Amino acid sequence: MKKALITGITGQDGSYLAEYLLDLGYEVHGLMRRVSVFTTHRIDHLLENPKLHLYHGDLNDSSNISNIVRSITPAEIYHLAAQSHVGVSFEVPEYTGDVTGLGTIRLLNAIKSLSPESRLYNASTSELFGGVPGTAPQNENTPFHPRSPYGAAKLYAHWLTQNYRESFDIFAVNGILFNHESPRRGLTFVTKKITRAVAASANGRSAPLVLGNLDAIRDWGFAGEYVKAMHLMLQQESPEDFVIATGRGATVREFVSLAYTNIGVSIEWIGTGVNEIGIDQKSGDVLVTVDSRYLRPSEVHELIGDSSKARNQLKWEAKISLEDLCAMMVHYDLAQK
Repeated sequence: MKKALITGITGQDGSYLAEYLLDLGYEVHGLMRRVSVFTTHRIDHLLENPKLHLYHGDLNDSSNISNIVRSITPAEIYHLAAQSHVGVSFEVPEYTGDVTGLGTIRLLNAIKSLSPESRLYNASTSELFGGVPGTAPQNENTPFHPRSPYGAAKLYAHWLTQNYRESFDIFAVNGILFNHESPRRGLTFVTKKITRAVAASANGRSAPLVLGNLDAIRDWGFAGEYVKAMHLMLQQESPEDFVIATGRGATVREFVSLAYTNIGVSIEWIGTGVNEIGIDQKSGDVLVTVDSRYLRPSEVHELIGDSSKARNQLKWEAKISLEDLCAMMVHYDLAQK
């Protein structure tokens, strides 16, 4: 029975990946950070599975990481844990660099010294590209230009993963995943803020949704599909990096309009910049406003992925449309009390 270690198992991606690997017959070991509240809600349905084992740990603690790797010696390691919120990374840049950047090197060193046969998947990100004008769609050969502390920390982790692969013959890959969402998305991420606001509006709670840059273009896919690509990367004969994306871009404004169609509401957009508002075409109620506090010091305009390499080599492609993803998230939030 193959053993897999997942850092960040209680997150959106970690929970879907744990489900997928358990269904494939893996023995799954998950690393979770110790906090004073319960954070296992995404994997509560898996806790009784005898093939699932959880450990408390922190990417700031190299001895803890080393002890876990040594005790498990997993065949595959999926490194998903990070401080992964782009906006928050401007507020806590040092912490983001320590956890997201240096945390990866601590894990790489543990593999090199204690479990060199382990195959490593490192969760890279489309934020590496920075949305430089004229570069979309971005692929594995597009130059990097991160525009946030999160993107810069992830770029450090990305290059060190490549460096250890080339220097120490470790099977280590980077999955450059574009935005991927689901009903399990964290509450502070923009897509979840939108779908929760739509559900609240449908239930009669009509405080306006407050957003930042409505013109930002993102390539949104379904996280449950993307974890399958992670697994496929570690089944290849040789380690390579892959872009994982849908190839379709949409603005935040378009995502909002699409989300509201699921409750029969059409949005009319009036004004520009921070003065733009979205109103219900029928009632005239203001449903969306813009606040400059939600604008980032350096904005990323357009991220659209070209996953041709993944289609050709991994035989993977996204199948869930943006419309279906949006409906999935809205209907989940509508069902919550």
